[in-house]
Amino acid sequence: MDIGWEEYGWERLADGVGRRRLPGWDATVGLVLGDRAVLLYDTGASLREGAELRSQAEAMTGRKVTHIALSHPHFDHVLGTAAFAGVEVYGAVGMDTLLRGREREALRADAVAQGLGAAEAAEAADVLVAPQHVVSGEWTLDLGGRQVLLANVGPGHSGHDLVLLVPGSREVVFCGDLVEESGEPQAGPDAVPSQWPAALDRLLALGGEDACYVPGHGAVVDAAFVRAQRDELARRIEVP
Repeated sequence: MDIGWEEYGWERLADGVGRRRLPGWDATVGLVLGDRAVLLYDTGASLREGAELRSQAEAMTGRKVTHIALSHPHFDHVLGTAAFAGVEVYGAVGMDTLLRGREREALRADAVAQGLGAAEAAEAADVLVAPQHVVSGEWTLDLGGRQVLLANVGPGHSGHDLVLLVPGSREVVFCGDLVEESGEPQAGPDAVPSQWPAALDRLLALGGEDACYVPGHGAVVDAAFVRAQRDELARRIEVP
């Protein structure tokens, strides 16, 4: 199941599991291969990035992406979804109605404010894809020869934080922006700071001490890093 990750600018994390740090906003996308299905975690900041990820995934695996899990409803993680036709899309409960409503205009405006071209932002927002499947607790996906777990551990960084656990000899946990390594954790208007430390407690319970934790932005970290970030967030907002 191993493929030439590095040839395409991806980082191998485990057998059949890799991630890429996208240029611009340094957002992470993850790819998990099963015998029957291919899961992508997040889709980039534009249709152009989504199309590039689609082409890379097909070139690396010889197959199409069949499932997408969206970590949270911020532009740099979701605006590429419409580049993938016929996929099953998963998100935290409530994200479906959010992305079908006024949030698409907020995402467009935020993308432009953060430096995405106005035309690209408008194009992606116009065809924004909402999840067909919503996760309120945990959801096991069978990719064929491999099961992965989607877990709604938020709110925290946003009101709709979905993480991905890939079991193995060393578990891999895709954290979305609940964890950031390349900068301080960012709390926008939809963040729930008072519940963010508890979300990280749930994340650590899910992955355990020996897991590989993949932040939404930055280098792969360990449980000690996640715990230190959790404690710093708790100190700032004065929660236990």
